[in-house]
Amino acid sequence: MNRRHFVGGLAGAVAWPHMPRAQQLAVMPTVGYLANASPAGFAPLVAAFHQGLREVGFVEGQNVAIEYRWAGGQQERLAEFATDLVRREVAVIMATGGNAPSLAAKAATASIPIVFTGGGDPVKLGLVQNLNRPGGNATGAINIGIELVAKRFEVLRELVPSNAVIATLFNPANPDAHSQIIDVQEAARAVGQQTRIFNVAGESELEQSFAQMVAQGVNALFVGGDPLFTSHRSRLVALAARHGIPASYAFRDFAVAGGLMSYGVDLSDTHRRAGIYVGRILRGAKPSELPVLQPVKFQLVINLKAAKALGVTVPQSLLARADEVIE
Repeated sequence: MNRRHFVGGLAGAVAWPHMPRAQQLAVMPTVGYLANASPAGFAPLVAAFHQGLREVGFVEGQNVAIEYRWAGGQQERLAEFATDLVRREVAVIMATGGNAPSLAAKAATASIPIVFTGGGDPVKLGLVQNLNRPGGNATGAINIGIELVAKRFEVLRELVPSNAVIATLFNPANPDAHSQIIDVQEAARAVGQQTRIFNVAGESELEQSFAQMVAQGVNALFVGGDPLFTSHRSRLVALAARHGIPASYAFRDFAVAGGLMSYGVDLSDTHRRAGIYVGRILRGAKPSELPVLQPVKFQLVINLKAAKALGVTVPQSLLARADEVIE
């Protein structure tokens, strides 16, 4: 059962205005999909985005075209891709995979509507004027992942001994990494927890980082929220299992892939709702008047099969709080 709810939710029937006959006969609109990720890693999220579009009456190839631009974690390519989408005069830009795509799109155009997903504060980032009435040309659905860091760290500590050494894994290229590291360090300092920071800027560095963790006697791992890790979640989860390191992840997709636990928003639902917003804009809605969607509840998922393989005993008190238990 999906128990996630968003502020400014889209529940209830919505009557969309009829498209003028001339508009119906025109060339189908094009949506630019700008992602700091790889196609394979984002396949479930793209499917959720398509679902949101369908709920508003748009199907790719039938009445809407989508131009995909995948940066694959190479953030320096985002500005080029965003400029290309603007040059092609797309009707809307969907920016996803962290905050970098949203910032690149915003820098490229002040007129083409932008729908974003991300974990940072869009007001502080300069994407919107405020959450309820964004103003300008951007709106979207946020994960507010940074605010979840301290809570997720606390939950991980319930699964490991008090004297455990907890590693933290971040992508230094992510604009949010510094804030996430500070949040983890503050949470660790408050309870006297030992932490060690490991930076990974590409998939090729994952194997070496885990080898270093083992060599340094790491007992558990906190994985920062990042599109690089989401795209390569299966490999990350496999490495944690191979080296016997209990790990906490930001999103449910990791627990489904075999990770021990996750605590955060439902990314698929975030992308579905972003798809609905893109569809509404194609129907004539203004992004300046569409409130930024914010999650108000979060999803704790525990994988008992993974816990058994790692030799981790999950307290009943934690199981009782879980939204989903995978057995």
